[in-house]
Amino acid sequence: MIWGLGQVCKGAACLGAIGSLFAMNPLGEPQDRVQGAQTRAGATVREMAGNVGLDHPVKRVFFRAFKAEKVLEVWGADQANAKYRLIKTYPIAAMSGGLGPKRKEGDRQVPEGFYVIDRFNPKSSFHLSLGLNYPNVSDRILSDKQRPGSDIFIHGNAVSIGCLAMTDEKIEEIYLLALAARDAGQRPIHVHIFPFRMTSPNLDQAQTPALKRFWQDLKPIYDQFEKTKRVPQVKVDGQGRYSLRN
Repeated sequence: MIWGLGQVCKGAACLGAIGSLFAMNPLGEPQDRVQGAQTRAGATVREMAGNVGLDHPVKRVFFRAFKAEKVLEVWGADQANAKYRLIKTYPIAAMSGGLGPKRKEGDRQVPEGFYVIDRFNPKSSFHLSLGLNYPNVSDRILSDKQRPGSDIFIHGNAVSIGCLAMTDEKIEEIYLLALAARDAGQRPIHVHIFPFRMTSPNLDQAQTPALKRFWQDLKPIYDQFEKTKRVPQVKVDGQGRYSLRN
């Protein structure tokens, strides 16, 4: 869980974070972390875009995370209808839980499914953070009705409970790419989180019929992007199941 200034940490991962992570300027105020990120990582982000033939700043971004492989992919495009190109694959520094979706507050699980970035936090207790819209429509149907959990982020540092911790150095690059796309008008910015790359052998890891069915519902969306390199449109039915929108 990620909490900003003036908020109270609720998870063990937050302990000691507030204060120690805030670099202070001579006036005693937190430095502008986004400006600092631009200074440190701006040239790198420009080079990353150029290396895959994209304009800078990148106009469209898309994120895919794979829990078993512990990687976060960042894809980019120059316009909404263009095919996405892989900008960079980042190792995930830390995440809790195991394979399978998040279903209850306190289960320590990283969610699985299809999300969008709904918050930019430049004053996160974990340097910089991008908030996900967990619980989404599917999660609200399938998860605990009273305590499904909340506050799932992609953030800095290398500790986390239920989030994707990327280190402070790497979150600066990731944040700048997402911020540029937002400022260019991209709405929404999609984040797909999978248990693993959705191959048939990997699907055989499912230990229950319910989990296998859930993962099988994720596979067509994964396959569609692999085929087209365009972000698929996803719908959720009354049972909380994902499918491709025609």
